[in-house]
Parts: sequence; C-alpha cells; structure tokens
Amino acid sequence: MSTLILMTTAPTSSISWHALGLAQSLEKQGLPLSVFFYQDAVHIANALNWMPDDQRNLTQEWQKLKVRLPVCVSAALNRGITDQENAIRHQLSQSNLAERFELVGLGELADAIQSSERVIQF
Repeated sequence: MSTLILMTTAPTSSISWHALGLAQSLEKQGLPLSVFFYQDAVHIANALNWMPDDQRNLTQEWQKLKVRLPVCVSAALNRGITDQENAIRHQLSQSNLAERFELVGLGELADAIQSSERVIQF
C-alpha cells in the first residue's frame, strides 16, 4: 500500500518526529512512500536549522531517507526558504534550502495524492 506523508507541522512540534518515525518504519519495511512538505513543515528544509550536539536534527534525519523530499515553493518562499534558482529570480542575497530537499509546485502534491492509496497528514 503506497503512502503519502503530508507534512504541515512545524519542526518544533513533536508531531514532526512522529511523522519521521512513520517514514523510517515504512522505508525499513520496503513499502512505497512519498512525502510532501507544506505550510509550516517547510521549515524542516531550512539548511540553517541548528541543533545542539546532544539533540537529533530533524532536517538531517529526513535527509537520511531514500525518498524524494519535495517542498512547496510558495510556502517555502513565504517563510524565507529558497534554493539558488529562486534566490536569483527574486533577487535574494542567498539560498538556504537544505541538501536533498527540492522546491516544487502544488501540482506535485496533487499527483502524489492521486497516486497514493493513503494520505497521512502530520
């Protein structure tokens, strides 16, 4: 059964960690999985997120998964997160999108919803 994890929760919420745990479990079981970062969850894709050495870094944990990490471009730009291409287009001084995350349009979310057997929103 293919699963889409729709992330909408900020990385400061414990719910974001539950979503990661589900993704890790599905991947470990070899089950089809896709993810989409939307609303406040786009903050997970910020390369400037910092955590003390004694705490796990949510961004880095998502990067370890073998799954695409698409991020809504509009939600990201609205929250100060951009890749190099959009930084140039919108005359921003730098980019800060974390590695392996990619900015995409909402059409990708629509496609993921259509091709998934279940959608779980966190």
